[in-house]
Amino acid sequence: MLASLVGFLGDFDRAEEAAQEAFALAAQRWPEAGTPSNPGAWLTTTARNRAIDRIRRERTLAEKIHLLPATEAVMDEFDETVIKDERLELIFTCCHPALALDGQVALTLRALGGLQTADIARAFLVSEETMKRRLTRAKTKIKATGIPFAVPDPHRLPERLDAVLAVIYLIYNEGYSGRIDLGAEAISLGRVLAELMPDEPDVHGLLALMMIHHARRQARFSTDGADLILLEDQDRKLWDLGQISAGRAVLDRAIALGGRGAYVVQAAIASLQTREQIDWPQVAELYRRLAELTGSQVVELNHAVAMAQAGEPAAALQAVDRLDLDGYLYFHSTRGELLRRLGRDAEARAAYLRALDLAATTPERRFLTRRLEEL
Repeated sequence: MLASLVGFLGDFDRAEEAAQEAFALAAQRWPEAGTPSNPGAWLTTTARNRAIDRIRRERTLAEKIHLLPATEAVMDEFDETVIKDERLELIFTCCHPALALDGQVALTLRALGGLQTADIARAFLVSEETMKRRLTRAKTKIKATGIPFAVPDPHRLPERLDAVLAVIYLIYNEGYSGRIDLGAEAISLGRVLAELMPDEPDVHGLLALMMIHHARRQARFSTDGADLILLEDQDRKLWDLGQISAGRAVLDRAIALGGRGAYVVQAAIASLQTREQIDWPQVAELYRRLAELTGSQVVELNHAVAMAQAGEPAAALQAVDRLDLDGYLYFHSTRGELLRRLGRDAEARAAYLRALDLAATTPERRFLTRRLEEL
């Protein structure tokens, strides 16, 4: 809906305001009048008309007519493929090279992923105020420079691909933490992107990564969704084996295209972790390679976890203690786990308590509380 409004109005702020007004009006009217047969069309048409009314109130229609493709919004019959294309257009609009990369990703997560500023700030490991400034700068630049709402010509797609992939991946990560609908949306966007750019191995690598991870979603949480379940404790009967197989086929396509990038390596790791017997030394080696590719301390943390699973908890703890990730929940929970394995219970307790302070979801808090109780 927001993608459609941004394309119609050419203005992020107006589109967000109009969407909010339409939802508020629906919340007021639908309980009494009933839900319309096509809620999406009703909301979008109402939002468009509200935006037109707002523009007319601010200035005369003659002064603002160039903003409007038609004098009146019409009731659209929404086709799913069109909706997907509009969303992809919005991603490419946000991921224009004139914007800073962090601004590209943050703006798309806000506009398309439906994430709050605080959620995006947490994903970037920055303060909410810093993220607000990034979003404002990105919106202002799009408005000032007239960046078009469109998928670029084919020869211009590669220059935006890194940011587009990062956006889809972060949307998926937000879904993977428990918002399953958002995870499915990211996979849908990944499929559209793979159709648009069929010869890009990283596109297929990301899609494979998301599909394989998503296939385990039912096993990652308890039945009531309140408890987080680690990989080794998951009920494999709950895994979607068909989707794992499909994800591996997409990974094979990425490798056949010569893919050796970060998303392809991550997909290979995800595939290994769904094997009956996980080859942890091989997983650790792939994480080492991924750390070289990305320079990411979070990846180095995952490398340490794989080292511990391969039987090297002391070396893993040494690697973790070299990282500067004090504000990251999983840094402290990993330290707690490694210290617990090494019999250093007092230090493990302190690490788990620090992780608990940073926990943002109920499953995370319950998992850490259990770990503390076990000590």
